[in-house]
Formats: sequence, structure tokens, C-alpha cells
Amino acid sequence: MNISTHLTPVCNPKGQQSGLDGYILKQTSVFLVSLSHLYSFFATIKSHSRYYLIISLLSLTSFILFISFFTYLYFSKDLDSKASIMQHNDTGIVLLDKYDKPFFSFGRAKVKTFVPLKIIPLYMQEAVIATEDQDFYHHPGFSPKAIIRAFIDDITSQKWKYGASTLTQQLVKNTLLTPEKKFLRKFQEILLAFNIEKKYSKDEILEMYLNTAYFGQGAYGVESASQVYFGKKSKDLTLQESALLASVLPAPSYYNPFKQESEIVKKRLASVLTKMSEEKYITQKDKEEAVAKDITLTEKGKTINSNAPHFALMVRDFLLKKYGRDVYTKGYKIHTTLDIDFQQFSEEVTLRHIEDLKKHGAGNGAMVVLSPNGAIEAFVGSYSWADEQNGKVNMAIVPRQPGSSFKPIVYARAFEKEIITPATFLKDNPITYKTSVGDYKPNNYDRNFRGSVTVRRALSNSLNIPSVEVMSRLGVEDVLETAKSFGITTLKNPSDYGLSLVLGSGEVSLLELTQVYSVFANEGILNEAYFLEKIIDKKDNVIYSHLPERKKVISPQVAFLISTILSDNVTRREIFGKALDNKVNAAVKTGTTNSYKDAWTIGYTPSVTVGVWVGNNDNKPMDGIAGSLGAAPIWREIIEKYQEDNKNEEFTVPASIVQKSVCNSARTEYFLPGTENQVVCYQKPIATSDKKSPEAESEENKKESSPPNYAIY
Repeated sequence: MNISTHLTPVCNPKGQQSGLDGYILKQTSVFLVSLSHLYSFFATIKSHSRYYLIISLLSLTSFILFISFFTYLYFSKDLDSKASIMQHNDTGIVLLDKYDKPFFSFGRAKVKTFVPLKIIPLYMQEAVIATEDQDFYHHPGFSPKAIIRAFIDDITSQKWKYGASTLTQQLVKNTLLTPEKKFLRKFQEILLAFNIEKKYSKDEILEMYLNTAYFGQGAYGVESASQVYFGKKSKDLTLQESALLASVLPAPSYYNPFKQESEIVKKRLASVLTKMSEEKYITQKDKEEAVAKDITLTEKGKTINSNAPHFALMVRDFLLKKYGRDVYTKGYKIHTTLDIDFQQFSEEVTLRHIEDLKKHGAGNGAMVVLSPNGAIEAFVGSYSWADEQNGKVNMAIVPRQPGSSFKPIVYARAFEKEIITPATFLKDNPITYKTSVGDYKPNNYDRNFRGSVTVRRALSNSLNIPSVEVMSRLGVEDVLETAKSFGITTLKNPSDYGLSLVLGSGEVSLLELTQVYSVFANEGILNEAYFLEKIIDKKDNVIYSHLPERKKVISPQVAFLISTILSDNVTRREIFGKALDNKVNAAVKTGTTNSYKDAWTIGYTPSVTVGVWVGNNDNKPMDGIAGSLGAAPIWREIIEKYQEDNKNEEFTVPASIVQKSVCNSARTEYFLPGTENQVVCYQKPIATSDKKSPEAESEENKKESSPPNYAIY
């Protein structure tokens, strides 16, 4: 429906001359009356003072005409299109997701989602016109009557208020001019409003206004406001919701329903509905029903810039480092890797699970989603930005001990050097290692000893003693170099670590460890994690574009061996039961540090890698929350959502991989070419147990040169 056609009879209820001609005739009479008042004002001034006043007014008029002419020249190009009008003042930074959806802004840029007028409910349009500019469809962009009255009032009261703005003038203020109140700027505002009216239809002007007006809570435009206040699209706004949005426009901070007292909000809402009723847009019954209905808002405190805050701050820091603080005035469009819809899903999942885990002493959680090319598609730095104690820290980049989630790096290096195969037997017996600082006695999570176990069984079930054996064969320096090749930057001095490095005694960040697992998903190729695709300036020039760098870290064959072990649900049930089973074919590894200070789960398919950390910012222990209990449920829900259309995606078996049945087993194992004959078969070992307390185990590991908080499993 064309709202201008719909409104014409409504705005002319008493049969006055309709249309712009009638409006001009009416305003002319008002103008003449106002001039008589102005003449009366001049008559009170003495003759010599009157002479100087006239000279001053003529000089002022000449100056205003001069400034107005150059104002028109300056803004003429910006009036050429609706887009250029709406974006003129957007000189800050706007972040866009991978589908070009705006989700965050810095500086004077504004996150706006454009919606055409035909989609915006008629109630919303009428509410704005009724409260902000009842003569909108009849004036030429400004109201002579209101301006003259305001001018006379300003002169007589000697208080310069510069009021009387039409919707078109408000559009000019919102998009083309600066916000300060100056006498000269009022004339620029009127001139630009008049020129906009000549170039665009009333409906186009209303459309631009509704898509740029500020509604509070960081929301620019009716679509953003609808999402912030009601969690819905603007096309679904009700009468009451439309009136409430219109009610905040005169003073968004004061009338903000999240911050203002409920009685003031209801009174303001009733005022808007009354005006709509008086203008015959709604009936008295409609008004009464809308006033009586309870106001329902979204979660209090949500703002348009609450989307992916830690991700956005990482982008900002990069931009400041590259371009300096001038970047805030450039009006750049930053095309990021984020999928804002999946980001919001991931935030909701993380928040829900951490809230549930708080009763077990968990205070925070972080999550990273990487695509095969390294693009960060979702990034949760803390479970809730609104949490003043924990929410502002980006735990996804804070180094923490990873527990057993570090083990695949060590096993991958051992496969690559052909020290082991998946079928190699490792010792799982009590053992003491002599170190420069004393004896080191590792133990398993369940404190049982299995005699001898295959590499597949050891890694699938995250057994510590066999893993330390593999670590001892490689050496600390070799493992640190391997970790560095995978993209780990926090492990540097070999003298700081010992054999417990394989159990996660060194600190790494969730982002970097998730990147490590993406190497396995990418068949041995490291694509470094990144968050920027390109940067476009206000002239649509691409001034930055991400240049991918592919680095081969391990062979596709080694990557496949890790993947086939970490996706082996059957073998790992000895320790984990079905805790890591999921609806998709994914490889996954957990990690838990001593005293349950950190819980990790990182896993992947060929299409995505997801990493999750749960714990406390201050390293406070949780109450028995291991990786499979704290982080795994978050990981499972996120990866199953990501893979919902491709649940049975398989890992590609490299052509040179050898498949062979070993040790008279019905199971076929995988080998690097040339290693299939290294297997030595053992008789079934006799399992033993060493049921020591966790405290005793901690004391034993304090003798090791590495930090004591190593992996449980």
C-alpha cells in the first residue's frame, strides 16, 4: 500500500483545501500573521537602533545565502542517491559477516539493516508521522509556520532552541549534518531538506528516515531497533510495539524502556497512541487495547553491539595496529569471516551450558569454529559479555594448560618419524623416569595399569603412561619444534618443560590449539586462523584482502592416522563410555587438567574444526568437571548443528595408506607405507591397579620439572 494515498483523507478530516496548494495557502496566511507580530516587535525599537538592526539583518542574510550556496555544492553529490544520503555520516568502522550482514560498529559508523518501506508495518509509519510530523505529506521539507514561531520565540525569550524540525529535517540531521546546535546549521538543514523533497518522493523520504533514525540501545534504523527491543523482524511489529519504538525517538536515552521507569514508559506509550487516535490512524478501542497490554521486551541490556564482542575487538586491535586511530574516521567496511547467525547460535549454546555448569564451579567458557581455510566462522571469548566479572576477558586467546588435548601433536610426530604405528604396543605399567630434578612417576586417570596397549587404544582412551613413553622417545625439543610448526607460539624454552608436556603441562590458547586440530582436518595443511577477508573504503576500493598461505606440516597419511584414531567411538568407550559419541562422523579429543581447573574438547570433520574450553578465569578448580562432561556437550551441540546437512561426511583415505589385519585380529589397521611389518604381537596383558588419591598423584608430579597441573585425561 502507498501510505501517501492512504493518509491524504486522514490528514484532511474537516474538508479543508487538500494537497500542497492548500498547505501553501494556509502557511502564507500564517506567514503574514507572523510578519505582523515581527513588525510589532520592530516598532518597539528606537529608529537609530532599528537602522543598525536592519543593516545587521541584511548582512546576516547575505552571509546565510553565501553559506547556503556552498552547502548545496558540498552536499550535491550526496543527494544523488538514497544510499549516499543514509551513509554520509558513517565515517567509523562497520563490521560485516561473511554474508555481508552488519553486526558491529566503531566510531560514527552505524550498524543498519535496510528494509524497504513496503515491508515496514503501516502502524510503524503512522506512529512516527503522528508524533514527529503530522503535516509530513503536505510541507515542502520544512514548516514556515513552525520556523517563524520558533524564531520569534527565540528572539523574545533570548533562548536559542532551534526547534521545529520536520521528518525531512530530522533525516538531514541524522545523515548529512553534525549534531551540534548552531544558528547557521539550521539554514543548512532547511536548504538540504528542501532539495531532498524536490528529488525524492515522500515515501522515499520516510523510508530513509525509518532506516536511519536512532532508537537507543545502539540501534539505528527500525530493523535493528525491532531486533534489540523485541527480538523480531520489523515486518512483524504490532501496534503497541510500533508505538513504543516511536515513543523513544525524541529522547532515546531518556525514554529507553530498558532504563526508564515502567510508569514513564507506559505514559509515553499512551501519549503516542493518543496522537495516533486523534489523527484517525487507529480507533479508540485499538488504543485502549494496546495501552492495557503488558509490554514485553527482550533480555534487558542487549544492544546492537553485543554481537561477537571479543571477535570485534580483535578486529579493531588489528585495524588500529595497521592504520592507527585515523581508521575511526575513514568509513571503512570490514568484511570479516564470521557467520553472524551461527555465531549467535554458538553464543546461546555456550551461555546455556555454562549457566548450568555454575553449580559445579564453572565460571566461564570459550569456543572457536574454524573452516578448512582457517576462517573464523564463530568465536566466543567468554560465555557472556554482560558478566562484569568474567565476561570481558577473551579466554579464547588466553594461554591455559590443555591437558590431554595436547597428545595428538606428540603422536603425530611419532607417526611421522615412524617410531610407532597405530598397532604398536606400548607399556602401561608403573614406571619411573629419572630427570635432572628427581624421579617422575606418571599415572593414568583411572590409576589402572593395562600391561601393554596399542597406540590406537592408548590415544583413544587418553592413557597417560603410554603417552609419556612416546614423549620420551621423541624428546622435549623435538615436540616443541613440532608444536611450533603447527602454529603454537606460547611454548618456547625447552628447559621450562619435561616429559609431562605430552600431558598438557605447557600453556596454549584455545584458538591456537583449535588451529592445530584443523591441520588434521585439512590433511596435514596449516591454514592460519584469520578473521578479515577484505576492507573496502568509502569509494568502494579494496584496500586490503586476505592472502591465504598454505603450509604443509605433516603428510596426509599421518593426518589420516590421527583422524581414524580420534574418530574411533568403539575403542575409546573403555574409558569414556558413550560420552563422546555424536550424530556426526567426527574426530574428537578431550583434555582435563589436574584439580579440574580446565576442561577441553576439540574435534573436527573434513568441513569444520570446533574447540571448546570451560573453566574459571582465576584458575579456581571446578567440582569434578572433566573435558567429557564440561566442554564436550557444548562441542557436540555446535558441531552437530554445523554438520546437520552432512552428518556422514567421511575422512578421505590417502591412496598410499596400507590396510592390514594384524595379530590374528579381525580388525584391519591402517599404516604408513613400509611400516605395516613393524608390529610385534603380545599376549593379552594382565591389568593391575594403583588406586592412589588425586592428591598423592599431584604430589608425585611436583617432583617433575614441568608445572604440576598436567592432564587427567
